[in-house]
Amino acid sequence: MKELILEVLSSPLEKFYQFLCKANEIKLKRFGNSIETCAILNAKSGSCPSDCKFCAQSSRFNLKIKVYPLLPERELLEKAFFAFDLGIDRFSFVTSGVSPTEEELKVIGRVIERLKSERPSCKVCASLGQMGKEELSFLKSCGLDRYHHNLETSKEFYPKISTVQRWEDRYRTVLTAKEVGLSTCCGGIFGLGESDEDVVSFIESLKKLSVDSIPVNFLHPIKGTPLEKANYLTPLKCLRILTAIRLSIPEAEIRVCGGREKNLRELQPLSLFPANALMVGNYLTTKGRSLKDDYQMIKDLGFESNLKLPNG
Repeated sequence: MKELILEVLSSPLEKFYQFLCKANEIKLKRFGNSIETCAILNAKSGSCPSDCKFCAQSSRFNLKIKVYPLLPERELLEKAFFAFDLGIDRFSFVTSGVSPTEEELKVIGRVIERLKSERPSCKVCASLGQMGKEELSFLKSCGLDRYHHNLETSKEFYPKISTVQRWEDRYRTVLTAKEVGLSTCCGGIFGLGESDEDVVSFIESLKKLSVDSIPVNFLHPIKGTPLEKANYLTPLKCLRILTAIRLSIPEAEIRVCGGREKNLRELQPLSLFPANALMVGNYLTTKGRSLKDDYQMIKDLGFESNLKLPNG
């Protein structure tokens, strides 16, 4: 697998586009012509004690972002229902910090129960940080469908990006989520300064975890963070990474997430050749594309989705 990934990342253009076509063939065979969409809500923002060098929510970097505690239950419900009314397939509650408090967990649990009772078929996800078996089992009992927790990058490169949270703890959280019967979503972020060897190691770890969904983020440098001047990606490099993941892990959902607008630029439509899913709407602290633009992109490619425009 290592040789294949390195070849996809560095092959001449003509050869790479052959790889891209093969990735698209695999995607269509496994997932058909449909593009799944998901959206996230920054349910609790800022004041994170971690020091992830790419993240604006760290309390160590003193950025001017909106900082607030967990949103009220009513607002959490309203945001989720609004997303589902737009035909968005999955909706995830995301909280800043290493782990949620007991009270935060209870609130989110009640919200999930309400969502699933009113719309049993809706797909509810959560990204609440590192948690143990008891907490994840609780969320499963409330009706949570999928738990998200990123490795962020390779095990070898991770210490250069974050020192508060351990990579091994991230890995263990995903394994525990699988153990309690939750579907799992785990990926990371590219463009941090990692080498091609790190990309190989990262993909190998994801394959070993055998997660259901791999969210692929590309660094959108934020002023005030240690990586504010990072410039390691090109649109073609992003496309090579997505292709390498599809060829290496053909069975997993691959969703294009944060940073796609800035980094893929005019190649965004091609990202849906290897990927079968797309995060729409805004991200945690940065704005995304308009729903109308994503709707049109999917339509123009001849793919299908459940997306509906706000104005009908």
